[in-house]
Amino acid sequence: MAFGTEILFMLMLGLVVLGPKRLQAMLGHVVRAKAELENATHRIKSQLAIELDAAPRDDKSRRAYSDDLLK
Repeated sequence: MAFGTEILFMLMLGLVVLGPKRLQAMLGHVVRAKAELENATHRIKSQLAIELDAAPRDDKSRRAYSDDLLK
């Protein structure tokens, strides 16, 4: 089965099991959850980039920085 066919099958199965109103509500919840997950992922990546940019660059200070973290 192709990816599109699997999605279509799942939607048809959901329509039969849940009915049109509950399927629409369920899809709305899934879309909101996906958007929240993408937003959280973006915030984590941004914070990680900021932290990595703030970290010392040269080898000696990197060792000192990592030693400070291990204390």
